Amino acid sequence: MSAPTGIGPVPAEALLEHVPPRADLIVPLANGEPGALLDALEAGHERLEGVRVHQMHAREERAYIRGELGDHLRHVSYFLSAATRPSYWAGEVDLVPANFSEMPRTLREHTNCSLVLAAASPPDRHGYFTLGTNADYVAPLIGHVPFFLEVTPHMPRTFGLNQIHVSQIAGWTESDRALEVVTPPGADARDEAIADLVATEIPDGATLQVGIGAIPNALLSRLTNHKDLGIHTELISDGVVDLVEAGVVTGTRKQVRRNKVVATFCLGTRRLYDWLDDNGAVEMLPVDIVNDPRRIAMEEDFMSINATTEVDLYGQCASETIAGRYWSSSGGQADFARGAMYARGGKAFVVLHSTTSKGRSRIRAQLTEGSVVTTLKNTVDHVVTEHGIARLRGRSLSDRARALIAVAHPDHREELEREALASGILRAGRAR
Repeated sequence: MSAPTGIGPVPAEALLEHVPPRADLIVPLANGEPGALLDALEAGHERLEGVRVHQMHAREERAYIRGELGDHLRHVSYFLSAATRPSYWAGEVDLVPANFSEMPRTLREHTNCSLVLAAASPPDRHGYFTLGTNADYVAPLIGHVPFFLEVTPHMPRTFGLNQIHVSQIAGWTESDRALEVVTPPGADARDEAIADLVATEIPDGATLQVGIGAIPNALLSRLTNHKDLGIHTELISDGVVDLVEAGVVTGTRKQVRRNKVVATFCLGTRRLYDWLDDNGAVEMLPVDIVNDPRRIAMEEDFMSINATTEVDLYGQCASETIAGRYWSSSGGQADFARGAMYARGGKAFVVLHSTTSKGRSRIRAQLTEGSVVTTLKNTVDHVVTEHGIARLRGRSLSDRARALIAVAHPDHREELEREALASGILRAGRAR
């Protein structure tokens, strides 16, 4: 596994020679995370001075994330994960809010962008590596910022704008690190009901943005009788593979990157990663292209489906906090909701169960104290629970409130109406 030209592989600890004091190191999310290189940073942390690792959705909890390596090496997050959430709550991790589409610009303008550390597929005979399952916010830095790569045979070779030539890197090492495998979760009756409702809204020829999880998987499984669907999505998961192989996803009616499945990162099972390998039908593009609302708006019948945790009766969606406590961050939800709003025939769906596991209503007269609004009321289009679809675009505040109460759990509708009347969102005697 060696490049045909230029530098060959080196031990991971050689990375330390390329990290200056107060460096800002940029690391991709999920399977783009280079584990052996991060191991080397931690092992040699005493040689580092004021170094920061900037990353969305870290894959593995580490000593520097927990704040155990002092000022030598610390973590800055742009989207919390299980690996970073406890340390953020403990005050050891900084969290920078940003829409996913804006990440490349945020990094260029507000960090030193000293070095990118990324996992990669082996180089081809022309000396090109690929970022494999990822393009995200690091692909836009190719040619502008030095890269140090960790090559693993498990990383699929992909197409798009995530290739990097051996002449453009500071160095590379080899590891046998496996990719994270995420098995699609099973759907419960509420997930199935929501999927049924959204599926009826999707026309043939639509272009989809859909994420990972029980509701997205249930929805994709209901589209097997559709024709000529397109995929332009932040994340590819296993459900997309089924639709491509069934001939449902062809992309022939797409306006942008016709005939191509477009994404900025992938996460799923080994089947997904094997399907991606050397698959010219899939293009991995930078997030400032994929998530740009202006590009999304070029598609006709663009359908965006995203989850939230709470919605208030104005239609504000809090998607990054749970019970008023930070859980994730903004991600790409607002990017796609905005793009779908401007697309001809576009629709955006925000989906959620009507209640929490403890029976508390997720549709609230007011968001829980401490909750953060991710998608603005003026942008939110459809809100879907297992009880129906609330269509909010172009409706008055009182009509929006009535529509949302109608899709709340029946046990909570009366109380929501009382609260809406008390707050003045609804006016007595003015029901329509």
